[in-house]
Amino acid sequence: MKKMFVNIYYLIVGILSILFSFTHALNGHQTILKIIDLGNMDITSKSTIFYVWHIITIENLIFGIAFISMAFYKNQSKIKFTAWLIALIIVARWGVIFFSTLLKNTSGIPGTLMDSIAIIVFVTLIILGTFKKDKVQF
Repeated sequence: MKKMFVNIYYLIVGILSILFSFTHALNGHQTILKIIDLGNMDITSKSTIFYVWHIITIENLIFGIAFISMAFYKNQSKIKFTAWLIALIIVARWGVIFFSTLLKNTSGIPGTLMDSIAIIVFVTLIILGTFKKDKVQF
């Protein structure tokens, strides 16, 4: 019987990313996008906010699928670059959120705390996964 190897860090990140995808979509539809739809903003701005919101949602879903696939990949050294690249994208995304808030609404900085904590945990798990030498066997 063959033993299956798994990078538990990537598996956790994959599951979290898919969960974040669904919560991001639901949160958007229940709060932000609903408010924007009811406002008197022009249709082009509404459409732009709608698709940008869903780009993040689908990115999270794709990252989740990628990390779950990568968790079971036997030669982990071949996928480290992908993990680092996704971590960089997540950190860059956080930078845009944080610095946009800093420039446009400094009083909103405390509102970024939960996102910041989630991103720190998420990226830390990715980095731990890239340094993982021993594989857990099932």
